[in-house]
Amino acid sequence: MKFAHLADCHIGGWREEELKKLGIESFRYAINKCIEKNVGFVLIAGDLFNTSLPDITIIKETSKILSELKKKNIDCYIIPGSHDFSPSGKTMLDVLENSGLVKNVFKFKNNKLKFTEDKTNTKITGILGLRSGLEKEYFQNLEKEHLEKEQGFKIFMFHTLLEEYKPKDMESVEGESIKNFPKNFKYYAGGHVHYVLEKEFEGGKIVYPGPLFPNNFKELEELKFGRFCIVDDNLNVKREEIKLKTTECYFINAENKTPEKVEQEVLDTIKDYQDRIILIRVEGTLKSGKPSEINFRRIHEKLKDAYCILRNTNKLFSKELTEIEVDSASTEEIEKKVIEDSKKEFKELGNKELVSRLMNALDLEKDEGEKNSDFETRIISSGLDVLKI
Repeated sequence: MKFAHLADCHIGGWREEELKKLGIESFRYAINKCIEKNVGFVLIAGDLFNTSLPDITIIKETSKILSELKKKNIDCYIIPGSHDFSPSGKTMLDVLENSGLVKNVFKFKNNKLKFTEDKTNTKITGILGLRSGLEKEYFQNLEKEHLEKEQGFKIFMFHTLLEEYKPKDMESVEGESIKNFPKNFKYYAGGHVHYVLEKEFEGGKIVYPGPLFPNNFKELEELKFGRFCIVDDNLNVKREEIKLKTTECYFINAENKTPEKVEQEVLDTIKDYQDRIILIRVEGTLKSGKPSEINFRRIHEKLKDAYCILRNTNKLFSKELTEIEVDSASTEEIEKKVIEDSKKEFKELGNKELVSRLMNALDLEKDEGEKNSDFETRIISSGLDVLKI
């Protein structure tokens, strides 16, 4: 019995149409590979979509791909991730489940989780992911005894950062301790953190497969392509790489150079760009002029045969301008950093958890056909509930 483990697909997440297309094509590739490898079932550990209510075109294409699994009688089990989840309770995953394309295994009631049993006799359960790590409450209140005593091959799915295995660039982000996870499971299928990890735990394995397709500039720069896992009944994890396009990364040192010099250096440096993803990172303080004076339009025209061109100038400065540092991080990490850096300012509100809950409660989406006045009332009511006013 083999199964596949996917996570952090973030379908529809890129603003650039070329990369948005690669996101859905990566998902198609993974599902076709699962069928080719004759897996027993597929796990998606959160963030199938980049938002709880994605564009209708994205929904149609994703449904079409998932229907190929259904034709082959391969079940797909899923948990909502921090991007899939909506505070309003409305998520496109419900539509997919009602259509019989996926099964949501997050079934939580009275602090207890319920198992979903696959036709291979594998028993699957898990805890969803929430924005700002608010799923911690589920872990802390979870009754584990009946989960640990259940016999058979068991899989626990989760979408959260593990405190014990945080990478250096996430050391300041609060995670969940593995000590709060139920024991006696054979496989712990993780998502949320976009890096690759495989660790032994209590006779089983904890695995993060990495993102199905990199979701921002930094991830493309570091990972180059997406990946997922296929696991056999002996818990041997094989990582499948999804190399649909070649990614080429270029670093240009702009220190003490003019915009014209930087522009020419970019053009002189980049040689292999045909049908490739080109990443250009430019850093330094210009000798004169402004970053906006670098003619990137001309660069794009010269490299027009590239598949896609992205640039990062977050650390490119002008001597005339005040330096502003922007971390290359996810929205959630930026939110957490802003909260952490503003402790004194919101001291009267209580604590970081309260602020995170309030942000989560106010992150509502306007329902189709909903009046503006009703939407505003719903937002206010949601915020007042958190503040207990």
